Amino acid sequence: MKKILLLLAAFALFYVPVSAQHADRSKFIKDSLDLYISKALTNWRVPGMAVCVVKDGKVVLMKGYGIKELGLMNKVDENTLFMIGSNTKAFTATALAMLETNKKLSLDEKVTKYIPEFKMQDKNLTDEVIVRDLLCHRLGFQTFQGDFTFYNTDLTREDVIQRLGKMKPVYPFRTRWGYTNAAFLTAGEIIPRVANGHSWEAYIKEAIFAPLGMGNSLALSKDLPKSINRTVPHTIVDGRLTPIPYCQIDGLAPAGAISSSVNDMSKWVMALLNNGKVGQRQVIPAAAILATRQPQDIVGSVQHMNGETNFELYGLGWFIQDYSNHRLIMHDGGVNGYLSSVTLVPQDNLGIVILTNTDQNMIFEALRWDILDAYLKQPFRNYSEAYLKQYKANTATEQANDRKLKDSVALNLKPALPVNKYLGKYSNEFYGNMEVTQGQNNNLEMRFEHHPKMYALMQPLGGNRFYVTFSDPTLGKAIFPFTVQNGDVTGVRVKVADFVERGAYEFKKL
Repeated sequence: MKKILLLLAAFALFYVPVSAQHADRSKFIKDSLDLYISKALTNWRVPGMAVCVVKDGKVVLMKGYGIKELGLMNKVDENTLFMIGSNTKAFTATALAMLETNKKLSLDEKVTKYIPEFKMQDKNLTDEVIVRDLLCHRLGFQTFQGDFTFYNTDLTREDVIQRLGKMKPVYPFRTRWGYTNAAFLTAGEIIPRVANGHSWEAYIKEAIFAPLGMGNSLALSKDLPKSINRTVPHTIVDGRLTPIPYCQIDGLAPAGAISSSVNDMSKWVMALLNNGKVGQRQVIPAAAILATRQPQDIVGSVQHMNGETNFELYGLGWFIQDYSNHRLIMHDGGVNGYLSSVTLVPQDNLGIVILTNTDQNMIFEALRWDILDAYLKQPFRNYSEAYLKQYKANTATEQANDRKLKDSVALNLKPALPVNKYLGKYSNEFYGNMEVTQGQNNNLEMRFEHHPKMYALMQPLGGNRFYVTFSDPTLGKAIFPFTVQNGDVTGVRVKVADFVERGAYEFKKL
């Protein structure tokens, strides 16, 4: 849901020379995959992974690798739960398409018909937005816009919809694609209005999980810590792999809250590849599946690792790509401590699911392409090794930049103003309130209204600039500059990691 789009953009143009190996690759899954994954888990520092490949209605591979939590020897199996992040979006879009097939709603009807309180900042656009717009990211927002406010905070779904109306679009309506999690939440909240009061999570369970036999899957993030057979999320902090708390994103649940296993996800993928049928039962209407795969918006072009440059489109909850003359229906997911991918190749009746429990890896992406190449009779390129080389180079650059900032902090440079000048309450019209309090030495702490469990440690860099380390490592590290007029602090610019939100927040001192 988060970091993944940024990671993929960083690697999109990284070309991998074709290996000299042109032999029959059909035995890659059976003979080579375990060794490939074992090496990749070590090189990428991934505690655990689960992989499933289905072909022609049968499971070719379903297996867990590694461990659930660093330091413990509890092994991942085919029923171990991982958060799947934005792969939740396909469930939400499919659910709404099912309701349309059952004449409960129309994807081309105005959102205000179902959610009268829905608003856009431009009042003229409020009545122009249709349900389909919410599901294909074409409202005019920048990718991840608003997510620092919405993601892993205490805001309710009603709060998110209300604040969405305060966001200022960056682009004209329907002219640019911009990944908007709050829009998917809004779409999901249409379900209770048309499905006899069933909440999004109840409808997903009753209409999709239960009939497909996905009895192990969870719709809400709050339920994952209670599960017995679950992974623990991990990230890398200052070069060390470490477990981190589960994110709580039920306020954005339809955009990314589902947890599942490769066993359950195999049932989802096989049903989608079989036009919604499980045996002779039509669980998901074929028309609903087709609706989600129709291109709605242009994302851009993508240079594949085989040298091709092809289109990338977005349907409803799915990316659509062309690869080696095959149409891919795919999505990736990323939340704190987890990355995942789901790929469908309908013309080959092929499906691939990859789940990992760290948000600092590209093996979930690399493995997808190596498996696809094996089935599509492409030469072996070893995407994992290629991605790893570039990842290490990028990491080295980031670490060098961070060391320079830490060296500046070690100089004990004093702020331009007395520390008490920076203290006090600040406000941002969109986010809400924040407070700067006194820490130890000359350090300050920043506390945010809607992130009650998170704080930011601020260390002076001289002048009115502070080096900031968030207690939630997924928010990154930053430099916060304060604005000063006539010797008084008037505001501060707050910026989190790009994979959380790319824009900055201007807070004014009250």
